[in-house]
Amino acid sequence: MTFKSGFVALVGRPNVGKSTLLNQLLERKIAIVSDKPQTTRHKIHSILNRENTQIVFLDTPGIHKPKHKLGEHLVDVALSALREVDVVLFLTEVTAPPGSGDRYILKQMQDLKTPVFLVLNKIDLISKQAILEMITRYRESYNFAEIIPVSALKGENTARLIEVLVKYLPVGPQYYPAGTIIDRPETFIMAELIREKVLRLTSEEIPHSVAVVIDQLEKRSENLIAVGATIYTERESQKGILIGKGGSMLKKIGQLARQEIENLLGSKIYLELWVKVRKNWRNRPDYLERLGYKNK
Repeated sequence: MTFKSGFVALVGRPNVGKSTLLNQLLERKIAIVSDKPQTTRHKIHSILNRENTQIVFLDTPGIHKPKHKLGEHLVDVALSALREVDVVLFLTEVTAPPGSGDRYILKQMQDLKTPVFLVLNKIDLISKQAILEMITRYRESYNFAEIIPVSALKGENTARLIEVLVKYLPVGPQYYPAGTIIDRPETFIMAELIREKVLRLTSEEIPHSVAVVIDQLEKRSENLIAVGATIYTERESQKGILIGKGGSMLKKIGQLARQEIENLLGSKIYLELWVKVRKNWRNRPDYLERLGYKNK
C-alpha cells in the first residue's frame, strides 16, 4: 500500500491554542501549554505515526511584533516554517473577529503555493451560527484550501482535521522511525517542562525573561536519576521572586516539574534547581545562542 508523509506547520498569533491542538492531535503532551503569550520558542518537529502515514508537525512560536532580539528570532522561526512544509494550518480563535495580527499573518502567506487550512479554534464557546458567520468573514480575506472548526481543548473535530490533512500529503518516505514522537532530546523536553511551571506560577514580565538549561543528567541507581537545571532571568529582583521567601517558589516549581519529568522518564527523579541572572539576555546574540536560540 502507498505510504504518505509530509510536514505540516501550525502558525498563528500568540496564545491561540497551537500547542494545545498539537497535544490533542498527538494524543499526548509534547508541547508546553500556558495562558501567557510567546510560550512556544522553538520550531519543534512532532511526529504522528498512523498506518501507512507519517505527519511531521512543526509547532511554531506565535507571530507577533517583536520587542527584542529574542522576539525577532521567534518571528523568523515561525515565518520560515511557511516555506518548509506541505500544508500550513493557520490557527485562530473563532470567538473574535480577525485582528491586525491575523491580517499580518495572512499577508505573509499571500504568495504561498502551499495549501493553507484555516483552523478555527474554540468552537465549544460559541453557537454554530456564529461559527458560520466567522467562516464567511475569513473566506473574504484568503483563498483557504480547507476551513475546519475545532476545539483543541476538548478534541472536537480534530479527528476530521487529521483525515483531511492526510488527503493533502504526498507519497513519501518515513522520515522518522515509527516510535519517534519528537525530534528533540529528553533534556530539551525537561527544560521546557520546568519553564512551563515558571509560566504557570509567576506573572508580569518574569515568564518572558526566563530560559532553562539542563546542566546535569546522571543515573544514580536503577530507579533514580539526578537532574540539575539552571533557570536564567534578567534581573536580581526577578531572581528573588523565582526563589521566593525561604526558597518557597523554587520548591513549588521543582515539585510540579519533577512529577512530569518522572512521567517522561519513567523513573524517580532528584531535581535540583538554581537561578542565575544574565542581564538583558534576550537582546544578547551570544547569550541567545548559548541558551539554545540560534539567532540569525
